[in-house]
Amino acid sequence: MAEDLTINKTATKEEQYKSLIPQIEGLLYGETDFVANMANVAAALKEQFSWFWVGFYLVKNGELVLGPFQGPVACTRIKKGKGVCGSSWSQKQTLIVPDVEEFPGHIACASASKSEIVLTLIKDDEVIGVLDVDSEFLNHFDATDQTYLEKVILILLNQYIS
Repeated sequence: MAEDLTINKTATKEEQYKSLIPQIEGLLYGETDFVANMANVAAALKEQFSWFWVGFYLVKNGELVLGPFQGPVACTRIKKGKGVCGSSWSQKQTLIVPDVEEFPGHIACASASKSEIVLTLIKDDEVIGVLDVDSEFLNHFDATDQTYLEKVILILLNQYIS
C-alpha cells in the first residue's frame, strides 16, 4: 500500500491522470474494504487536482446517501432523478455539466460549485453509487476527465468485486 502520492500539478491533465492511476492501483491493492478504498480514491483525486469537492454517494434504500468525500460539507441524501447526481444515477451514465446553474433541477449543496462531473458505479448492471466531482470554475471537466475517472472507477470496482 502506498503511503504518499507523487503529485505533479505542472503536467498536463492527461499526464496527471497517467501518473495518478498506477498510484491509485497501488493504494487499493490488497484492500477489500469498499469504504476505505472510496475514501482513499477521493483523497488521491482531491490531492492531485485540488478540485472543490470530490466524493461518493451510495445507493441505499432507494436514494443516494453521502459516502466518503473530500471538501466542504455536502448534501446527505439525493433522490433518484434529482440534481446532477440523481440524474446520472437514473440515466446510468456520466454527466458533465459545464455550468451547474444551467442544469435543470440542480441541487446547490455548495454555492461555490460552478461545474460538475458525475460518474456511475455499476455492479451487476445496477448503479450502486456515483462519483461526484465539483469545481469552483466553469467548464472545468471534459472528455479527458471522463475517460480517466471511468478508469479509476473500474479499478475501484474491480477491487470491490474481487
